[in-house]
Amino acid sequence: MFDDTPLLANPWTWFAVGYLLGAIPFGLIVTRLAGMGDIRRLGSGNIGTTNVLRTGGKSLAALTLLLDAGKGALAVWLGQTFAHGGDILGGMGAFIGHLFPVWLLFRGGKGVATMLGIALAIHPPAGLVFAAVWLLVAAVTRYSSLAGLMAVTLTPLAPALAGRWDATLLFAGMAVLVIAKHDENIARLRAGTEGKIGGRTSTPDPNG
Repeated sequence: MFDDTPLLANPWTWFAVGYLLGAIPFGLIVTRLAGMGDIRRLGSGNIGTTNVLRTGGKSLAALTLLLDAGKGALAVWLGQTFAHGGDILGGMGAFIGHLFPVWLLFRGGKGVATMLGIALAIHPPAGLVFAAVWLLVAAVTRYSSLAGLMAVTLTPLAPALAGRWDATLLFAGMAVLVIAKHDENIARLRAGTEGKIGGRTSTPDPNG
């Protein structure tokens, strides 16, 4: 179908496009437009939804979540529209772009929201598992980090049960990176010093 457009038919094109989409630091952009300055100088210094919630409030956090998840879903949709295997590589690119954006010297977010969008786009049941686990753990414990860690860990089971091994491997790899990004959160969870959902701060804080 795309013989006359080999660049579009190449799934690695959509990895590159996905990376550029994923590298858009929406948390930073949203908070700057709201007049908060540089989110990296507030709270935990992270550009993700949890730090935006803690420093900027629910509306800005919800917008950041929507945009970070949306860029992952868009990368998947574009890839699957134009190239066989483009969905997997597009999602992979968006995820890596979010974690390691070139514009921010490769210091990006932790990937939870972006992985949610990618999961919903590639294998909707996996996205639903992700959302359900996150909401349940967050409601019970009020730890956003623990909710994210549990969600990413269990998400690969959904495509595995459906025989979608490409998605299973992708989500498992993402889970490893998310867990690695949360090493400080894990240490604080073990020590009982991790910040809970609902805590609010505008000054540098190691939690987040």
